[in-house]
Amino acid sequence: MTAHINIEQTLNDMRDRLRELLALRGIEQPCMVGIHTGGLWIARRLHKQLSIDEPLGALNISFYRDDFSRIGMHPQVKPSNLPFDVEGRHIILVDDVLYTGRTIRAALNILFDYGRPTSVILATLVDRGGRELPIQADVVGQHMNLTTAQQVKLSGPTNLALTVHTDGD
Repeated sequence: MTAHINIEQTLNDMRDRLRELLALRGIEQPCMVGIHTGGLWIARRLHKQLSIDEPLGALNISFYRDDFSRIGMHPQVKPSNLPFDVEGRHIILVDDVLYTGRTIRAALNILFDYGRPTSVILATLVDRGGRELPIQADVVGQHMNLTTAQQVKLSGPTNLALTVHTDGD
């Protein structure tokens, strides 16, 4: 089944909320990092919409996950690329779906391996609930209440589309 959200409008709303949050916190020169793969697709769009000067960073959290036994290793491992100094910077971390919080925990571990940012703002396209770790997004495009049998998938990168699948579909 295809989720009925207007991704373009959702991205515009996220952009506006990020602008407000950055202004509220007095952040003028943020850096943006997307998590492979869907988070990077979303980050590319937001990075351009926000006209961020620093180049976009990309994180691959594959080797930092703590749940390999449950989800397995994924063979498409892409390197992380942080083309700026993380130390003392304000980072906008972008992912497509926030679920258990384990992906974000892994991404934070990688960021801190590169240095200590002043702050990290988390932006996600979808918050589907079901947290296993105490992690909360600062900016959320859409909230979805899904069962544990349902999975959210973002396809792209050109024409972004969101689908919700039930195990066994």
